[in-house]
Amino acid sequence: MENRSMPVPEGLAGERVDAGLARLLGISRTFAAEVAAGGGVSADGVMLGKSDRLQADSWLEVSWENKEAPVIIPIHVPELTIVHDDDDLVVVDKPVGVAAHPSVGWTGPTVLGALAGAGFRISTSGASERAGIVHRLDAGTSGLMVVAKSERAYTELKRLFHDREVDKIYHAVVQGHPDPLAGTIDAPIGRHPGSSWKFAVVSSGKDSITHYETLEAFPSASLLEIHLETGRTHQIRVHMAAQRHPCVGDAMYGADPSISAKLGLSRQWLHALQLGFVHPATGEPVIYRSEYPTDLQRALDVLRAD
Repeated sequence: MENRSMPVPEGLAGERVDAGLARLLGISRTFAAEVAAGGGVSADGVMLGKSDRLQADSWLEVSWENKEAPVIIPIHVPELTIVHDDDDLVVVDKPVGVAAHPSVGWTGPTVLGALAGAGFRISTSGASERAGIVHRLDAGTSGLMVVAKSERAYTELKRLFHDREVDKIYHAVVQGHPDPLAGTIDAPIGRHPGSSWKFAVVSSGKDSITHYETLEAFPSASLLEIHLETGRTHQIRVHMAAQRHPCVGDAMYGADPSISAKLGLSRQWLHALQLGFVHPATGEPVIYRSEYPTDLQRALDVLRAD
């Protein structure tokens, strides 16, 4: 059992309990919410829930059971392909249904598990279960990911993503027709106030910028090219849903199930098509590109045939 006792700093006054604990203790917000739900958080002797607000200078008591970090299990994932490999990094084309790294509650395959199963040695930087990971894709999103193999690559790639010096291009099929056909969505994203799994455009969220352009228009949907300036969790899905144009197939963010069924989709039509950055070892610009996987291409063919 772990126990912490501390005053709430002025800077966290008004923060939700789960968000404040995550910042104070360096744990994930999801785990902080679990601790609160289990009755492990109190202020001045009063038990707090995850959505309660912290009060400045109140005395916080936190206790929780230690959890073992998720373990990277080597696994064979034949659908995951290697786009590029050198001494410093490996670029993979991630299939749908594969998470970036192990996490609590995820029992499916991971990119790190697939690389371990294929004999790759990855950078040891970062938390053990996320070693070498410098950015992530949702399990339900396919496409390109770069993973660091050397320590210098990890440090430099993290900096490049943080400083918005990576060119990230996605293709998405969304419901309807965005108006205007090309534009920028600049709206902060944070945790959804009514769901621990979803995100939303909220005033207290982190700055999030998405640039989009319509490539093709169909009767009920549009194919977009999207450039991400920031990299928030579910960013494209949240921003497009907020414009009332959710990604086709994205049931979590309000996609029409009848369109998904017609196209044979069981996940969002969203693909990380291209990654471009300055190679951390050579200093030369590199660009990697991926093709649409079979399920997305099939759905696109159906739309084009209408």
